[in-house]
Amino acid sequence: MANMSTWFGTTRGTAIGDFFHALLQHSFLQHALLAGLLASLACGIVGTYVVTRRITYLAGGIAHCVLGGMGFARYMQVVHGWTHFEPLLGAIITALAAAFIIGWINIHAKERIDTVISAFWGMGMATGILFISKTPGYGEDMMAYLFGNILLVTERDLFIIGGLDVLIVAISLLFHKQLVAVCYDEEFARLRGINAQFFYFLMLALTALTVVLMVSVVGIVMVIVLLTLPAALAGRFCRRMGSMMALAAGICALLTTVGLALSYKPDLPAGATIIILTGVVYLITVTLKRH
Repeated sequence: MANMSTWFGTTRGTAIGDFFHALLQHSFLQHALLAGLLASLACGIVGTYVVTRRITYLAGGIAHCVLGGMGFARYMQVVHGWTHFEPLLGAIITALAAAFIIGWINIHAKERIDTVISAFWGMGMATGILFISKTPGYGEDMMAYLFGNILLVTERDLFIIGGLDVLIVAISLLFHKQLVAVCYDEEFARLRGINAQFFYFLMLALTALTVVLMVSVVGIVMVIVLLTLPAALAGRFCRRMGSMMALAAGICALLTTVGLALSYKPDLPAGATIIILTGVVYLITVTLKRH
């Protein structure tokens, strides 16, 4: 058993070492690492709001609507020559629209919100599949959209991710107190003169933008795990939201980096490796904290 542990540790160390050696030589790995780090910043901030406000189910609905926008953008790009209509842009538009509609229904409609979200969830995914199936030569992109392919991130994607990151951080800093108030006690926020409904929608918009960032890293199917688990982990060690955000961003950055490194040598899907690593760390932490 000792020999097996030693062998596994050595193999893992070699794999990580090979990754960082290759990182100096290959620009696609540099782009992948930078994408993970940039996305982690927004993920730590917005994930903290999502976990504290307990709107994971809303974030999941938004995430699965994104495929419709990405599929439509790819279809228009290839079939109709809209060369500047990138899938990432389609994802942004769809995510923001879904956030507004789901949020409005959650506030005003009498329907059970989980049923409504299930409808959006299914329709968004189905719409994306239909458009991708009608796009010549791009059927293989389905796996990249659903499960992510961080190794295919381009410089253009990095600029878009970086711009969204700046926007998310700026809004979070500017309206931090109001967003925190809405997270903890919406009724109290209203009594303090805060437009709770506006900031609730703003929170959903930030969630939508963060979902778009994380789709490039781990894909639509698994985005909700990376959005919530690092924040949930950080919440076990922090009482202040500011500290929780910083720790969640650090945990997310560490997990994406290590997951990317572990996936490199055995040629495993990077997104799936990151998610498994995140889940294992979360479960171990939960188990240890109980004891």
